[in-house]
Amino acid sequence: MARSELAPSTTVIRTQARVKQARSQRPLLLALEIGVPSVLLVVWWFGSLGSTNPYFPPLRDIVSEFQQLWLFDKFVSDVLPSVGNFLAAYLIACLVGIVLGVMLGLIQPLFWILDPIVQFVRSIPAVALLPIFVATMGFGNEVRIFAIALASLFPILISTIDGVRGTEPLLLETARVYRLTPWERLCRVYLPAASPQIFAGALVSLQVAFIVMITSEMLGAARGIGALTLLAQKSFDVRGMWAGILLLGILGFLANLCFTLVRRRALAWYLGSQKAAAAD
Repeated sequence: MARSELAPSTTVIRTQARVKQARSQRPLLLALEIGVPSVLLVVWWFGSLGSTNPYFPPLRDIVSEFQQLWLFDKFVSDVLPSVGNFLAAYLIACLVGIVLGVMLGLIQPLFWILDPIVQFVRSIPAVALLPIFVATMGFGNEVRIFAIALASLFPILISTIDGVRGTEPLLLETARVYRLTPWERLCRVYLPAASPQIFAGALVSLQVAFIVMITSEMLGAARGIGALTLLAQKSFDVRGMWAGILLLGILGFLANLCFTLVRRRALAWYLGSQKAAAAD
């Protein structure tokens, strides 16, 4: 009796100790996450103060050009349209990818019919199709949104299919025992079980969408971050080119940060179970 009571209490004590250790490490991890980039920026700032290399100007000049160009002159005309195209295309890709992925994961005949087409189209880089899109449909925002959405569709589509098809049989048997309706099975069994893989695919789609957004603006577009960065490069405006690269890095960091926050909130139950399993 004493031995059976001792085992659970020992497990609880170990779990609590590991949780406390993880919490105590959070400030250190946060300090490293903020401190390392800050140190690199400081080194870059002071290390480039006396730079006379025309291709590597001082960071002070790059920041000054960044403020003037992207925060004042071109913010409304170029930054906002680029971000708008990126967000619209990414949301379209996520919506279509999840809906179509669930359908292909649940309906076996539909999967047999469409899977060869999906595999064929996804093997073609969207960047290679951009000239065809531009030649047939022009240089409008609709073409860029379509190209970005098409390129970023397949990672989340494939991940959703695999997640739905990989749902544990025990969960499906439990749903049958409780006589859940098809809609309840979808919302309470399939989507929660597949959500970790869906978010993994959505992260890849986010990165692909960002890359194709820049590339699509470099091919014939007159407006946009990618177009102006390429124009600065061709006109030997080195400070403008570096300012564009700096802006792209900041936007990529912010997009990844927002995605991480959404993922942590949506998958709080999953991340909590992973931590509990690791603690055991």
